[in-house]
Amino acid sequence: MRAYARKFGEDEEKWSMTALLHDFDYERWPSAPDPANGIDEDVSHPFAGNKILAERGWPDDIRRAIMSHAQYSGVARQTPMEKALFACDELAGFITATALVKPGKSLAEVEARSVRKKMKDKAFARSVSRDDIIQGAQELGVELEDHIAFCIEAMKAAAPELGLAGSGAVAGQ
Repeated sequence: MRAYARKFGEDEEKWSMTALLHDFDYERWPSAPDPANGIDEDVSHPFAGNKILAERGWPDDIRRAIMSHAQYSGVARQTPMEKALFACDELAGFITATALVKPGKSLAEVEARSVRKKMKDKAFARSVSRDDIIQGAQELGVELEDHIAFCIEAMKAAAPELGLAGSGAVAGQ
């Protein structure tokens, strides 16, 4: 998100904070609203988190971006920050999973074409929505391959912090 904020001339800190906060409630409330099964918005992601953020005075634009990242929220993505959050959300997890199956467990080993190849394998990182990854790039107005490459490079810049710098003993390097 920080890299896309920089690319679009936006506030890197705000976009970064939005990315960090967007799933803070997911572990406690991982489900989408499902009234038939007794799951209302008060105990579902991202509605429960949005309520907490509102109570604590977080800005509307950050809260709206967080709400818009969930397809089922009914909040349409309109701003560049909203579109980037949606576009990067599933892809970041998928890129991470791709790095973790590499010999050195490093982002340095990940290329856009290897991510695209893994996307075709439905058993790999099966909980990641490929449709969301594709739709995210479309909504952002970038080619999927370019979006994947951009996100890989952005993540490489933070590889140590992400725990994806690898063992340092990558074959062939």
